[in-house]
Amino acid sequence: MIKLGEKIKSLRKQKNISQEVFAGYLGVSFQAVSKWENGNTTPDVTMIPAIASFFGVSTDELFDFNLFETEKQVEAICLEAYKYRFTDAAKSEAVLRDGLQRFPGNDIILNNLLYTLDYQTRADEVITLCKTLIESAKDDSVKYDACRILASCYKENGHRDLIKPTLEIIPEIYFTKLELMASLLDGADSYEAAQKQKNLSAEDLIDMLIVIGKHLKENGETEKAVSQFKIALKVMDAFAEDFVEEKWFRDTVYGYTQEQRKEIEMLLAE
Repeated sequence: MIKLGEKIKSLRKQKNISQEVFAGYLGVSFQAVSKWENGNTTPDVTMIPAIASFFGVSTDELFDFNLFETEKQVEAICLEAYKYRFTDAAKSEAVLRDGLQRFPGNDIILNNLLYTLDYQTRADEVITLCKTLIESAKDDSVKYDACRILASCYKENGHRDLIKPTLEIIPEIYFTKLELMASLLDGADSYEAAQKQKNLSAEDLIDMLIVIGKHLKENGETEKAVSQFKIALKVMDAFAEDFVEEKWFRDTVYGYTQEQRKEIEMLLAE
């Protein structure tokens, strides 16, 4: 009993979270957590997998918990939720909420949950969840994605003074893992990474051209602004003949960027 409580306390301190935060993830009182750590009681056996999942410990570290198996189950939950993310956000959220019942506080599920929440009507929930992930996520990609979402939420709700400090948390990088995988791996691994990076790079390029064009337009440099908008349209059109890898995407860059096309056409018409 005492050893398990000590282990929970040690893992909690390593993660740098309070008993209240940990208890909130598990849906128990902080007094219950305190009793576990003091060795007065032990968690119900049904909670052991959730506790181990939260801390990301190995099988040997906390009873007979299989972390690899949990990761597979979490991935399956997120893939199921993703099916409805763009067509039925409420259903996607429900799938993820059910997943959190099984794996309380799981960073990956919580990160996916953020994509189902409306930044304006549920801003407080989004902000709280983002701050929690920024503080405690084990995976840097989750932490920095939470920074991005938090900054976007601040922008949509008029908190412009909080955007830059939030984005400053994200380190500057000049290459991505996908780029390196595409360049250095072979076969199917290289192909998958290249496909994903191709779409990301194209969408980012289009977005940046629009940002630059808007800035130039606002500063009266109309000719330069028009050039940027036209380049963006050419990039979109270049993907009109692309094909969809349905394992990873719902549409091509051409299909994904039709809203940007409408925006550019309006800017050009002004």
